[in-house]
Amino acid sequence: MNSSDAAVEAQGPAEPVALIGADVGGTYARLGWAELVPGQPIQIRDFRRYACADYPSLAAILRHYMQSLRQPAALPPVRHAVVAIAGLLDGDTLLNTNLAWPVSLAATQRDAGLERLELINDFVAVAQAMPHVDRTTLHRICGHGDDIPTGPAVVLGPGTGLGVAVRLGTGTPSVLPSEAGHAALAANTALERDVLQLLSQRYEHIDNERVLSGPGLMALYACLCELRGAAVRWRDPAELVAASRGGDLLAVESIQAFCGWMGSLAGDLALTFGARAVYLTGGVTGHIAAELHDGAFQKRFVSKGALSPALRQVSVWRVDHGELGVLGALAWHADRLSDELSTNASGV
Repeated sequence: MNSSDAAVEAQGPAEPVALIGADVGGTYARLGWAELVPGQPIQIRDFRRYACADYPSLAAILRHYMQSLRQPAALPPVRHAVVAIAGLLDGDTLLNTNLAWPVSLAATQRDAGLERLELINDFVAVAQAMPHVDRTTLHRICGHGDDIPTGPAVVLGPGTGLGVAVRLGTGTPSVLPSEAGHAALAANTALERDVLQLLSQRYEHIDNERVLSGPGLMALYACLCELRGAAVRWRDPAELVAASRGGDLLAVESIQAFCGWMGSLAGDLALTFGARAVYLTGGVTGHIAAELHDGAFQKRFVSKGALSPALRQVSVWRVDHGELGVLGALAWHADRLSDELSTNASGV
């Protein structure tokens, strides 16, 4: 999604502003606000999480949040929001398969009582956040050294769906949006081919997020139950992970298969974009953090034939940051302010 096309109103002059940053997924909406001061770190205030199913619209969530803000009296009311949200903007309408309700840009701005609303792709925001995260939130899964490379980086996040973006490092735009979650899923092992065979009996198109997401993990588990002649016992990722750690063999196999398949896709994307780093985010990543470090992911990540040595040079990091999407939405706007100031200062 081209974020410049997502603005309802043209941007005003580059100056410090107070605005809401929101990260809206298929299950939860996370909101915070900040006063952006050029050159200063972004400080998120009044962070809150909302269950999307509990509200009739995105506007209702934004309105509720605005009414609950604890702003300093010296600041005018916050009436500007940047919303990071999964999907593509088609005119005024957001195209998305995982949200609880339809989203119209103009209607959401009006019904929320906002003076300005901008929608950006959710993983554009996540990629935008990476230079702003604290180093302590990054945990290396594989690759050499602890230095954070400055070149292209793939940001990959299994959650309600599968988000993907590429941080280019320098230049404008600094982030390349992607809908790789909806690209066709590739099988590389006998088990994966068996799973695809089962899924092909139910779906015309089997995309990456059909398996590599929260619902996808459970679909993978159900396929393994069918292949092994066992009954489905677990109903959500948290139950499945707990069962795996309790010794349930089908749960263990499912999560190991998920980690390996995710590693294969991450390696494909790193090769496709010439990435020097890969960042894993998303709710599922947090659930299976220990399993991601166990080896199945790393083995499949570097298993690329003659190019395996190149993949061993790519650092893969798990990001443990509960406010990443909100930070990214705020960072997206802060970076635009910085670019405007630089342009004005150069006289261009």
